[in-house]
Amino acid sequence: MASRSRDLDKLLLRPGHLVGPSFEPGTQLRDDLQEYVRILVVGAGGLGCELLKDLALSGFRNLEVIDMDRIEVSNLNRQFLFRLEDVGEPKAQVAAKRVMERVSGVNIVPHFCRIEEKELEFYSEFSIIVLGLDSIEARSYINAVACGFLEYDSNDEPLEETVKPMVDGGTEGFKGHARVILPGMTPCFECTIWLFPPQVKFPLCTLAETPRTAAHCIEYAHLIKWDEVHSGKSFDPDNPQHMQWVYSEAVKRAQLFGIPGVTYTLTQGVVKNIIPAIASTNAIVSATCALETLKIASGCSKTLSNYLTYNGVEGLHTKVTEFVRDKDCLVCGPGIFMELETSVTLKMFIDQLEDHPKLLMSGASVTVRGKNLYMAAPPLLEEMTRSNLGLPLFELMDKSPTGIVHVTGTAGKGDKRQSCLRKLRVAFKADGIADTDMAGGG
Repeated sequence: MASRSRDLDKLLLRPGHLVGPSFEPGTQLRDDLQEYVRILVVGAGGLGCELLKDLALSGFRNLEVIDMDRIEVSNLNRQFLFRLEDVGEPKAQVAAKRVMERVSGVNIVPHFCRIEEKELEFYSEFSIIVLGLDSIEARSYINAVACGFLEYDSNDEPLEETVKPMVDGGTEGFKGHARVILPGMTPCFECTIWLFPPQVKFPLCTLAETPRTAAHCIEYAHLIKWDEVHSGKSFDPDNPQHMQWVYSEAVKRAQLFGIPGVTYTLTQGVVKNIIPAIASTNAIVSATCALETLKIASGCSKTLSNYLTYNGVEGLHTKVTEFVRDKDCLVCGPGIFMELETSVTLKMFIDQLEDHPKLLMSGASVTVRGKNLYMAAPPLLEEMTRSNLGLPLFELMDKSPTGIVHVTGTAGKGDKRQSCLRKLRVAFKADGIADTDMAGGG
């Protein structure tokens, strides 16, 4: 045990010139990290496996991991915690088990589900959220969740005690990035969404008439054939049966035009825009993310400011860029302001979200201070909260003149719609509040 914590002790037990303002070296700091700091790792793939191992070896004892995928044979070349006999098992469960077998004293709780299935209260319990994702949509969702906990004072300055730190890692072949996100203080994911290039789109005429590559055949099955056969049924890229159907149709299409190269793995890559991962890149990016997590939790050194890029394509190149936060960001800012009459019911409020130019949100669920006012899904929760729809939102918010409301739903236009969470600053008109007080004898 002593040898394992030797290097960690050098950081935590003695002072330094680059430490954070709150850093207090000593054994108490090391013990507090192990006992009180809770870390959530989002994703248990190539990067997530490395993150769990690195965080466990960095002295963190209370870890949890969430991932909705099962292990596939194609994962085994780089996701080192998995074995052939694990194929078909949930990634989160196997990853947690393997790390706990190798690192004594660590406790890792796995969650085999979609990130959207967890309530906001679940995410609020963690000290730091570490992302090992391969999806822009998933990053946006977790970013919105973490930023949703942020509160501002009367001068629109963020309250430090409400900041939920995130450390985000990503890899793409021999390239990768690591970034520190302190909502309200540094740029959030949405502030710099332009860093991620748009996905490649193929002309539909090429897909339908003159396919030339395996990717064309896959996208034909995905974008055209699926709707022809399954009219009105949405395609779910995370459903293995749906993916298998697209693969089978793509093989038929490829055989018809004499095009080689359609495989199930390629089908997943094209449909889900998955970039092939390299084990060494995952290890480098994970080590950076684990170190930044340790810095945030302990203050043993100043954190990254605030975006590191790694490029190992030709030689080795790393660079740190300090991006500037967008003060008008809809996600990490104070929130979208909405002024309402006290008579507006919860149903009327939800309907307004669809027409709001900055939201365009449908199928919304509404939460206030951790209490679910209405849940659009699953059916059981929808039935339990349906009775609130006819009640005034003002009353559901305990007649508070202002408050923060979190809404989750599907937002955007056309084919760019995606799951998202938004924070709203709701204020009720003063004359309505006065009328209500008089009616109640106040």
